Formats: sequence, C-alpha cells, structure tokens
Amino acid sequence: MARYFEDAEVGEVYALDDRYEVAEEEIKEFAEKYDPQPFHLDNEAAKESIFGSLAASGWHTASICMRLVVDGFLDEETSMGARGVDELRWKQPVYPGDTLRVEVEVLEKRPSESNPGMGHVRTKVTGYNQDDEAVIEWKALGMVRRRNAEE
Repeated sequence: MARYFEDAEVGEVYALDDRYEVAEEEIKEFAEKYDPQPFHLDNEAAKESIFGSLAASGWHTASICMRLVVDGFLDEETSMGARGVDELRWKQPVYPGDTLRVEVEVLEKRPSESNPGMGHVRTKVTGYNQDDEAVIEWKALGMVRRRNAEE
C-alpha cells in the first residue's frame, strides 16, 4: 500500500522487518573500493586500532541501512527522492557477524511551497545491531508525493 505525504504522522516510528548480517569479506570488499583504511581491510592492523578488530566503514554501514530503508520503508510510487541528510553520526562500530536493523521516526512534515504535488518529510533513521545498540543515525530530508495537491 502506497504511503503518501498525508499518511505520514509526526511521532510515528516504523520498525522495519528486514535484517542484514554483515560479513567480513563484504567489509573488506567495500573498504578496498571506497574506504581503504587498515582497520577496515586488515585483521592484524585492526587489532591495533581503537576498534580492536576489523570494523566496517561507516559509509558501508550507512549503505546497508539505506538499503533496508529502501526495501522496508520507501514506496516507489510516492518517494520522490531526498534533499539530503543532516546530523549523520556513527554511534558504534559494526563488526563482522553483526546483524543490523532500522527504525524510521517521522519528525516533521510540511507541504512544498514550490511543488503542490509534493511534501517534505523529515525523518530520523537509526540503525541498530543485534544487541539493540544504535550504530548509526541520520536525519533524512525526504520528498514525498501528495495524494491530493489541494489538501
């Protein structure tokens, strides 16, 4: 069922169903391509880092959580993209074998002043590990199709 701008309720929290287990090889592959720091690439070097063992890049964690948001929250009929994110924070390291899940909270919404068919919905996206520790958080500035531009 499509979720339009009018359906967003400020204060509502969506606990998404999907989970994602982070594999060691995936951490290394992502790091090799996008964030080649030793603590993301090399187990021995990572042991000597502040992480104590291999840790996923924060950008990798963000990408995984974004995929969970796309699959479990955004609607291809009503999502019109985003204007960006605010306050991106990596709160805890993500390690091989961690299982991530996401919650999306609606913070505020307003109709677009320039496009009557669209509304702006600001959400807080939080990724959690299997121990319910927040590992990442950001505020998304989404653009959502309106059901009725006159509302």
